[in-house]
Amino acid sequence: MLNILSDFLVRRPEGYYCQYGDFYIDAMLPVPVDVVSHGHGDHARPGHGIIYCTAVTGAIMHYRYAQQPLSSYRKIDFKSSFHIGQVELTFIPAGHILGSAQILMEYKGVRYLYTGDYKLQEDETCEPIEIVQADVLITECTFADPDVIHPDPIAEIKKLNEQPFNILLGTYGLGKAQRLTDLINKHCPNRRVLVHHGILPLHRIYDDLGPKKLVYEQYNRREMKLGEPNKVYMVPPMTFNSYIRATNVVRAFASGWKRLQQHNDLSLFISDHVDWNDILYFIQAVKPQEVWTLHGDGRILKQHFEGNLDVRDIY
Repeated sequence: MLNILSDFLVRRPEGYYCQYGDFYIDAMLPVPVDVVSHGHGDHARPGHGIIYCTAVTGAIMHYRYAQQPLSSYRKIDFKSSFHIGQVELTFIPAGHILGSAQILMEYKGVRYLYTGDYKLQEDETCEPIEIVQADVLITECTFADPDVIHPDPIAEIKKLNEQPFNILLGTYGLGKAQRLTDLINKHCPNRRVLVHHGILPLHRIYDDLGPKKLVYEQYNRREMKLGEPNKVYMVPPMTFNSYIRATNVVRAFASGWKRLQQHNDLSLFISDHVDWNDILYFIQAVKPQEVWTLHGDGRILKQHFEGNLDVRDIY
């Protein structure tokens, strides 16, 4: 009989805390020991004493948080186990962005799997997700709603081919921008990708550490105004919002959120998170005895499995 510890991972103001190894996961405030699932700013923050992460996540954090001492990083390869206290941890590819990891934690014969953010859709710019079985699945719930089913990203990106104008494409700078560049390179071959200076260094990290080279150019105002209207100018959210009066361009924002498609000229539903069907598939594949939810609303998931599987939020 497994002894699943209900307090193995708990929510604290600093982040998610494991008392049995005395470490945090994806802490938002400085802590002595933090295990970071991936490089997005809502999971990776500076100021910690020791940071366990993958090599790519470490490179992203070093670029974003230069004040974090290099000596604080403990860069761990995927599927290489390590110990913090009495807890054995292993990084498993999560498929979310380059370097993103699920965190498998084993303690006294029980396997606890923290997904971080993850996706099942194909993405050639990052490591594909790997599925392992666990007794407790700790899953994000960003889109844990049966009303959210992500469309085919290839069909979505091909919408750009139908536009007779240049395109102002809003995107998150890390992960999404690089995936979009790759999708445009493959499925919109007549489109030139111009990249905002705020995104450019992250493209270069992907070029250096990722599985493939991307085809893109640094943004040049003259290029946008001259020649054929075949450019896609990729910009971060704040820049996209400031260009509300941009003329002679089609405005689009790539996201799984419906609210971010409003007031644009073109909808582009491309998400780097699992949707409802993906979560159900993943739970079936992992075969957990319990599911703990975080990073979103897990109530619908709890109702769906009522009487068949114990689903609860992390307390």
